[in-house]
Amino acid sequence: MDKYKQAFLEEAGETLCELEAALLELDQNREDREVVGRAFRALHTIKGSGAMFGFDDIAAFTHNLESAFDHLRTGQLAVSADLISLALAAGDQIKTMLDEAAGVGAADHSRAMGILAELRDLTGEEVRYHPVPGPVVPETAPSGPQGVWRIHFRPASDVLLNGTNPLLLLRELGQLGRIQITVDVGGIPPLSELDAERCYLGWDIVLTTPSGLEAIRDVFIFIEDNCELSIEPVFEPAAPSATQAVQPKENPPPAPVAGASNIRVSAEKLDQLINLVGELVTVQARMSELAARRDDPEIQAVAEEIERLAAGLRDNSISVRMLPLKNTFERFRRLVHDLSIELHKDVELRIEGADTELDKTVIDQLNDPLVHLIRNSMDHGIETPDARRAAGKPPTAKIRLAAIHSGANVLIRISDDGRGLDAEAVRTRAIERGLIDAAARLSEAEVFSLIFTPGFSTARTITGVSGRGVGMDVVRRNVEALHGSIEISSQPGVGLTVSLRLPLTLAIIDGLLIRVGQAHFVLPLANSLECVELTSADVREAHGNHIAKVRGEIIPYIRLSEYFQMDNAPPEREQIMVVETDQGRYGFVVDEVLGDHQTVIKNLGKLYRNVQAVSGATILGNGTVALILDPHRLVQHALSTVSKGKPLAARGGRHSKSNGNTQSKGTTSYGTQRK
Repeated sequence: MDKYKQAFLEEAGETLCELEAALLELDQNREDREVVGRAFRALHTIKGSGAMFGFDDIAAFTHNLESAFDHLRTGQLAVSADLISLALAAGDQIKTMLDEAAGVGAADHSRAMGILAELRDLTGEEVRYHPVPGPVVPETAPSGPQGVWRIHFRPASDVLLNGTNPLLLLRELGQLGRIQITVDVGGIPPLSELDAERCYLGWDIVLTTPSGLEAIRDVFIFIEDNCELSIEPVFEPAAPSATQAVQPKENPPPAPVAGASNIRVSAEKLDQLINLVGELVTVQARMSELAARRDDPEIQAVAEEIERLAAGLRDNSISVRMLPLKNTFERFRRLVHDLSIELHKDVELRIEGADTELDKTVIDQLNDPLVHLIRNSMDHGIETPDARRAAGKPPTAKIRLAAIHSGANVLIRISDDGRGLDAEAVRTRAIERGLIDAAARLSEAEVFSLIFTPGFSTARTITGVSGRGVGMDVVRRNVEALHGSIEISSQPGVGLTVSLRLPLTLAIIDGLLIRVGQAHFVLPLANSLECVELTSADVREAHGNHIAKVRGEIIPYIRLSEYFQMDNAPPEREQIMVVETDQGRYGFVVDEVLGDHQTVIKNLGKLYRNVQAVSGATILGNGTVALILDPHRLVQHALSTVSKGKPLAARGGRHSKSNGNTQSKGTTSYGTQRK
């Protein structure tokens, strides 16, 4: 497949997303003429581009739907739920045809015929479609009052370089009626100066058609800004759709085409760029370390300059892979629409923060978790309209999908105003399934976390939407694979909120390099607040509790040497790195903070996939490996372990009690638990 056809397939996919968004918006507001126009333009774009690049079956199928929406524009047809559902089904069919053209799967052309048959019954218009890809059969000119138009059309000389075929535009124009064409060859240069990739022709056309000005202009919608175009009525039909002609420009030469503001780059090339930048950052760190060992100002100056350039290149390359969440979020309007019909529920999806940007690699893995969360909310959380009325709620439920930046992370929240999660019902079901003991004492957050257990479901019956206990397990595994975390909050009868905390990127981050004994770790800089000293006197004043007073605030801390069971004597003066986590501010006690470090994230592999506190590893300038700590999960795991009365992995250090569970009122040996 040549690059132009590939470009068409990609752009057609984006246009289909725009079509679907317009149709769903039209379903909410059926009198919005602007939205009807958006849907029509999307269909016209797919049809015109398809014909231009030889996808005639797609063009022919889409043309019938385009005609129906043209009648909507002119008021000859009213918007209805049946038409919108049919148009959504047609959009799905176009997608399968695009996939077939790309060599992925096969389109069911009998389904296309069925859709068009329903369209004919709905609109009363005859439809035309040939399942076997081939040329579009021009329609018989519609009957009605005929108008005559004189059209002058001369595309810019570089039009062929953009993948546009002017002859196909003339062919589409001919479908509106009878045409007479005169070719203007005056611009053809001598043979020695002829460039086969440039267009030197112009066309003067007389068109007899019942269509009005708007329909004629729509033929040239893709190229109107890159050509000489004038459309003048000799006489118009008795009931024209437009009364004003397009006046020719006073200066006929086409305006120069501005340079493209955007270019398409394959994801594979972007990934390769990020990998190369990552290797460069690693080598640069090694060079900086070598320069620091040598007392040579010139080498140090060069190393600093390379470090500056590498940082700029890193930031720029990462920003290229950052994409807004809008396209991902908008897809779920269709999911909510279809499930509302299937489940007989009235649900409105509200989207907030769709302009929030996230690394493409993270976005690509985000779709499945969000699908399962929304399906779960629609099936289990949202009540039927009658049940909502009985509970004093409006019959239309709301699901809110929101995203906001939070340091080096993005928070995505899926919330609904449904029945909420009943902690006691979850606990009872977990006991029935043997997941927990009946005597177990769990916090509400720990009870809610049970819904992520494989096979767990509170549903007593299996439906086509949920009930098998698979979805939430998929959510947990996918989010953890992205080094993210999940938090659930719920109030019975009010609603449920699931919060996903995801890293902005999985490639390169700014970090702080710290040392504990002979081991090195990296803390994400975005989570780090400040560094303070911890002396022996501070430890004695805490009476064995792992707390320190920092600027008047009591901060609980975790000694990393104890947590990781490292057998090394701490220095006289340790340091506390104060970090911001989901549980509040906490400190990590380390031997030494070595400074900033540009961190290239490397996966640890499947063997370490269950390690809670580590999100990856990086290679230092001297070739050794440093683990990248996940402050949120590290604190969460430490608190969970201590609250259950179990020895913390790595306890038994010089300040801990022998049973590993020193508690006073409202505190543990790691300070007050923050929820």
